[in-house]
Amino acid sequence: MFQLQHVAGMFWENERMFDNLKYVDLFAGCGGLSLGLEKAGFELALAVEKSPMAAETFYHNFIERITDRTAYERFASEETSVEEQAAKGLVIKELEAVLESPAVLKKLRDQQIDLVAGGPPCQGFSLAGRRNPDDVRNQLPWQFIEFVEAVNPKAVLVENVSGMAQDFRKQGKASPFDDLRIALGECGEGYEVQPALLNAMHFGAPQHRPRVMLLALRTDIAATVGFEGSEHTWRSEYDSIENLLFPERPLVAPLATHFDSEIFTVADAIGDLSPKGYRRLSNLPDFAHEMRTDSSWMPVHIAEAAGRSGLTNHTLRKHTDATATRFRIYQFFRDQQIHPKTIGIPKQAEVSDAGKRKQLRAALAGASFPAKGGDGAIIASSINDLVELIMELGTKKHSQRPLAWNKPSPTVVSLPDDYVHPSEPRTLTVREMARFQSFPDSFEFRSKETTGSHRRRFEVPQYTQVGNAVPPKMAEAAGKAMREALQGAAQASSDSNGLKRAG
Repeated sequence: MFQLQHVAGMFWENERMFDNLKYVDLFAGCGGLSLGLEKAGFELALAVEKSPMAAETFYHNFIERITDRTAYERFASEETSVEEQAAKGLVIKELEAVLESPAVLKKLRDQQIDLVAGGPPCQGFSLAGRRNPDDVRNQLPWQFIEFVEAVNPKAVLVENVSGMAQDFRKQGKASPFDDLRIALGECGEGYEVQPALLNAMHFGAPQHRPRVMLLALRTDIAATVGFEGSEHTWRSEYDSIENLLFPERPLVAPLATHFDSEIFTVADAIGDLSPKGYRRLSNLPDFAHEMRTDSSWMPVHIAEAAGRSGLTNHTLRKHTDATATRFRIYQFFRDQQIHPKTIGIPKQAEVSDAGKRKQLRAALAGASFPAKGGDGAIIASSINDLVELIMELGTKKHSQRPLAWNKPSPTVVSLPDDYVHPSEPRTLTVREMARFQSFPDSFEFRSKETTGSHRRRFEVPQYTQVGNAVPPKMAEAAGKAMREALQGAAQASSDSNGLKRAG
C-alpha cells in the first residue's frame, strides 16, 4: 500500500486540483452517466459501449455531431481498431477489447484518471467467479475490476438496479453488489467503498427510480481526506430524516435535495409538451424550463454544430381506435380508483360470459358515469355500456398504466407501451420518457425508436437507451460528491507540500 508522502509527491503533480477531472465511462449506453459527470465538472477521457445503436447516440452528443453518415459508419465499424476509436474518445466494442490493448491502457494510466464509472451487469456475479472463467455471467464485473486494476483511478463509481443489493440474501448468501464491494476494496492498491441506495426523485428527476451505487476512493486518496467506507448502505432519504447508522454523512454520499412537495411530478416534466411540440405556457414549470434551455453540458464544438433544430425525439406512436379506447378506459379506472386488472376479466377462460359481466358490474359499482377518458371523451354513458365495451376490448395485458399528473413517474423502463399518457389516449414519446429521466431536450437520441421483441436481445433502440440510462440528475449529484472529495484530497496534498517547503 502506498504511503501518504507518495500522494504528496506524485498524485497531484502539476496543480490539477482545479482543472476538469478526467473520467472513463464503461458500459456507457447512450450517456446518461456521462452527461451527469460532465455537468459536475468532469471531462471525458474514454467511453466504452458495445451496442452500435447506443454508441451512436453517445457519439452524436459527446464526440461530434453525425453529419457524414458514411464517415461515422467507417469509424464505428468492427474493422476499426480499438486504438483508433479510443483516440476519438469512444470505443464501440466489448470492454475485453480495451483490456487487450496495452497501448490504450497505458495512455489512460499515464493520464492519472480521476474516476472510472459504469454499470456492469452483476446478476450472476460472485467472488468465486474469478476461479471459474467459463461462467459468462461473471465476466463483465471482473472485467470492470480488471480495468480498474490496470488504470489505477483515484475514484470509482458503480451503478446498478436496486435489486442487486438484495439477491441471494434469502439463501444466506451475499448479494452480487456486496461481492462487488468486497472485490473493489481488494482491487489494486485497494479502495474505501461506500454503498448507497439512491432514488432519482430525491435529486431533481421527476421519477421514482431506486438505484444502488458503490462510491469509492483509492486508499491513499481516502487517507488524505480521512474517509473510511462502510458496510452499511447510505440512503438518499437520510438527507431528510434522522438515521442511526450514520452519525455523519459519508464524504462521498451524493447530496439529495428534493423531498415531499419539492419532488417534481409528471406535470412538471411533460405538461409543457403537446402532441405537436412545445406548448406556450405563461407559467412554465422550473423543471420544464431547464429541460428546454439547458445545453451547459455540451462540448463547445457540439453546441456550435447542434444549433436549434426544434424538439427532437417527440414522434407519437400510432394506435388503432380500439387501443386508444382501451387507454381511455385505463385513465377512467385510474380516476375512479378501479383496479386495473378489471380489464382482464373478459379473458378468464373458466368463467361464463354471464359470470364475467357480473364481476364487471361489481368492480364498476362505485364509478361515476358517464365514463370519460383523460381527454374528456365519453367512452360509456352507463355501467351497462361500459361492461359491454370492456367485454369487447378486454385484454390480459393489464400492466399498462396511465400516469398521474400530480405524482412523479414510476421507474422508466425500456418498452414504449408500459405507460399511458396522463390525459391523451396514447403511449409516451421518447422525449417524454427522456424528460422523466432528466435528459435535457438538447440531448438527441439516435438510431431507430423501437424494435421487435425477438430483436430486443441484441438491439438497443431509443426507448431502450432511455430506459437503461442513469438519470443525469442523479449522476450529476454523485459526480459532484466525488469531485469535492477529490479536490479536498488535492487541497490537503497541496497544503502538506506547502508546509514541507516552508519547513
